[in-house]
Amino acid sequence: MRSDVLSIGSVRLFRLALGTVLLLVGTALLLAQAIAWLDLEPRMLRALEGGALCALGTALGAVPVLVIRNMPVALADSLLGFGAGVMLAATAFSLIIPGLDAAQSVGFGKWGAGGLISLGLLFGAFCLYLVDRKVAGASPEALVASGSQPVVPARIWVFVIAIIAHNIPEGMAIGVSAGGGMPDADSLAMGIALQDVPEGLVIALVLAGAGMARFQAFLIGAASGLVEPAAAVLCAWLVKLAELALPLGLAFAAGAMLLVVTQEIIPESRANGHHRLASLGLCVGFCLMMVMDTALS
Repeated sequence: MRSDVLSIGSVRLFRLALGTVLLLVGTALLLAQAIAWLDLEPRMLRALEGGALCALGTALGAVPVLVIRNMPVALADSLLGFGAGVMLAATAFSLIIPGLDAAQSVGFGKWGAGGLISLGLLFGAFCLYLVDRKVAGASPEALVASGSQPVVPARIWVFVIAIIAHNIPEGMAIGVSAGGGMPDADSLAMGIALQDVPEGLVIALVLAGAGMARFQAFLIGAASGLVEPAAAVLCAWLVKLAELALPLGLAFAAGAMLLVVTQEIIPESRANGHHRLASLGLCVGFCLMMVMDTALS
């Protein structure tokens, strides 16, 4: 009898996930048609389409959280380690290296580019440090019951904020490439969209593992990518200014992500004694993101 109930519940969860995927795809098609009706300048239109594609990739990545019934502590720690690996690889290969290239492309030498990126990285780390102090000051170290719904630890929210901050310069990169008429702008948008899939998944799974309802975790994971089309369109409009701001934006996000990984995510993943699983998850996440960053660039 119990197995029948579990089977029925699993079928319902699968239908919910499948229906959500179809809804996202249908919504994307409707938005594509609506965008086509807009009388936008071609480069602005290209930037909007690229940013929307990235937002869709993030939303699709968050869908699997809908079919997960519960989150064992060991799995949650492994996923935190995986998320740390993804963020470390994104820091290096999606942010710092492109930031150095972007700084040199606007006229900085190698030493100047390194100094500029270092300045932006430290500023990003300092800003997230201030956010961490503000957010974490009112929250306990562990989950606290609030009725039947646990409270998500502040460090998890800092983790989410860092990934959203990382999405902004990705949108800027799409906008600059589209607004500047670069021939590889579409390929860049597709590569970033594919990279965003595991990021949406990590946000949703980490929030679900911290006790948040699955659908709410999915919504937050899916919404985390919405900053990309907004940043893409804005930077396509202000392409010359964005070219100068892009290196600093990339470095700022890198600093924020580096701080949150070392100060919050890695310690949290090892707090329950699952050190080996967390470390293995970090290595897997790093390798996956490194391969996606280098193969799709």
